[in-house]
Parts: sequence; C-alpha cells; structure tokens
Amino acid sequence: MTPITNNTREQQFEIESNGLKATLTYRFYKHDIALMHTFVPEQLSGMGIASMLAKEAFAYAKEIKRPVMVYCPFVAGFIKKHPEYQTQLDPEYHPAKR
Repeated sequence: MTPITNNTREQQFEIESNGLKATLTYRFYKHDIALMHTFVPEQLSGMGIASMLAKEAFAYAKEIKRPVMVYCPFVAGFIKKHPEYQTQLDPEYHPAKR
C-alpha cells in the first residue's frame, strides 16, 4: 500500500494498493474545505482505507486552518464514530443539522 497523497490538482486524497486507487475528493468553498465523496474499490473494502483517508483530510484541514463541511456520507458516519473531529466542523454546515 502506498502512502496517502494529496493530489491538489484533482483535489483528492489518494492511496493505492494492488494497482487500485481509493480517493476522498474535496473542494474549497467560502472559507471551508468540503469533503465531497469517498471511493474505495470493492477489492479494498474492509481494510480501513476510507478511515485513513478521512483522518488525512481532517489533518489537512487543520494544517490549513479551514473548517470542514461534510457532504460525503462515509465521512458523516466517520465523525459519529470519532467525535474528536467534530470540533473541526463548520457549525453552519454540520451534517447533524441536515
């Protein structure tokens, strides 16, 4: 498995394993970073890859000092299981308010 990279051109975090690529896409909106979609090929599911991508995305958001908007259903579930990341959410766009 390769390390997670931030492909800033495509605006996505990427990790490759066995020739397959998993991604978490993001976009910048207003003063936030919006986490849009997580994709993990079926052959890589159950390996914790989506969670690794989410952790990397939150670390990046913290590094660039941007609040997080969550549009991705996986990330919404991830923050329910890991409430320590909720402090990084933009209160205006908190998924629990939807």
